[in-house]
Amino acid sequence: MTPSIFDAEHLLFIPATADADAIPVIYAFPNEYTVGITSLGYQIVWATLATRGDLQVSRLFTDLHEPLPGEPELLGFSVSWELDYVNILGLLESLDIPIRASNRQESHPLIFGGGPVLTANPEPFADFFDVILLGDGENLLGEFVDGYQQVRKAGRLQQLRHLAQIPGVYVPSLYEVTYHSPEGAIASIHPIDSDIPETVAKQTYRGNVLSTSSVVTEKAAWPDIFMVEVVRSCPEMCRFCLASYLTLPFRTASLETSLIPAIERGLQVTRRIGLLGASVTQHPEFNQLLDYLNQPQFEDVRLSIASVRTNTVTPELAQTLANRGTKSLTIAIESGSERVRKIVNKKLENQEITQAAVNAKAGGLTGLKLYGMSGVPGEELEDLEATVQLLQSLKKSAPGLRLTFGCSTFVPKAHTPFQWFGVNPQAEKRLKKLQKELGKSGIEFRPESYNWSVIQALISRGDRRLSSLLELVRNYGETLGSYRRAFKELRGTLPDLDFYVHENWESTQILPWNHILGPLPVSTLQKHLAEATSYFPAAKKIISPVS
Repeated sequence: MTPSIFDAEHLLFIPATADADAIPVIYAFPNEYTVGITSLGYQIVWATLATRGDLQVSRLFTDLHEPLPGEPELLGFSVSWELDYVNILGLLESLDIPIRASNRQESHPLIFGGGPVLTANPEPFADFFDVILLGDGENLLGEFVDGYQQVRKAGRLQQLRHLAQIPGVYVPSLYEVTYHSPEGAIASIHPIDSDIPETVAKQTYRGNVLSTSSVVTEKAAWPDIFMVEVVRSCPEMCRFCLASYLTLPFRTASLETSLIPAIERGLQVTRRIGLLGASVTQHPEFNQLLDYLNQPQFEDVRLSIASVRTNTVTPELAQTLANRGTKSLTIAIESGSERVRKIVNKKLENQEITQAAVNAKAGGLTGLKLYGMSGVPGEELEDLEATVQLLQSLKKSAPGLRLTFGCSTFVPKAHTPFQWFGVNPQAEKRLKKLQKELGKSGIEFRPESYNWSVIQALISRGDRRLSSLLELVRNYGETLGSYRRAFKELRGTLPDLDFYVHENWESTQILPWNHILGPLPVSTLQKHLAEATSYFPAAKKIISPVS
């Protein structure tokens, strides 16, 4: 433990004094402190727990921790990245807690987890958790703790059965999954008896006061930043986008009762503000917020904004950011092909992208970061050429503006219309083609690793059979070769990599997350999928999962 790191924290809440019989809780982030303390989700849950007098909360990271209780009753994990599962297993072992829930005894704490990864598809990790909290934590977290208080002195199974009755609380061990064969698709997912709910619904917070930092520290990955959640979800609903579909409906923080008071609190401890959200500039009062931040008393405030909607990039926005210490802006265009953008429901035209670049330069920004995707379902080689041509035209339209194009591989995500599609195995070649063509034009290209996108897809589409594979990979060392080795060793006990990653799944297929209810019903997702495939080339429409 390194006390000086915790001493550098400026708390924006008052921790409660724990009651004499307070529940000992460990709240963990499966990565280093600098990463975890920068997670707004982790900050908020920690503050929520720490302000309860009936809890005694200690924080745990992979590199340091606060004093930990000898006999914790609850151990929670905030999971925001799939590949952090390795660190979850490591932290459990460091505390002498069995990795698998089925091996834990009455003396072990209940292991719970939450966050976007677990909410989207908890199944690859189901065997490692006793309880998984699905959705927004504003109300769910308190209901979970209250529910545990009611059965605190009961046996472990009685505790779990009681908690399973709380909306949004998923107890994996109380559900049985059967398969058509060891290497086949899922045949059924059912609760073990009629007292357990058939399905578990993701919980949605509908208030107009969203999250803000509960701690500011120079030791964070973004030093001394006060984060303000301006919007939650995104109204655009790009058909691949987990951040939009999983978090619907689109919600905005009240300017007068939430955003401005929050920023004023943050400015008491720092002069760096970060505005967060999937589509910050689509807040209906964003211009008024910008006017507020443009006041003379905020001239020394550094302002950062998460990815913004392309057609909201005005010279005024760019100038405000440039004056507040920002050098570049980030926009997501997905592709230079208007047909591909129609497939993914990106409501954007090339001239709007060009205007954003022109406005960024006019406002004084020196760089523009654009994000795109390779291997989008229905994509053709000519669509890549359209992307190259668009970026080349941007360079001519805004000379001197440094252009960076970051490109990922399409990865299917649960609860989105593209959950039935697999990863295009040609995506890696297409990334290399983009790199070659853009390099000729002097445009910086930053591709994400295709191979790690494959692993991300494996986990995002995985079922419970993956738990054995994940354990093996962790023991072998987390490399791409370890995944291949683990699949080879487990052959005959689970499907192969292609089944999880590359295959298009039938719309009638039982998906690993069928018993987890997201914001939209499957019928609506299939309707959105049909709209997307209507833009496919005629020869490709036969590969649609709904054909």
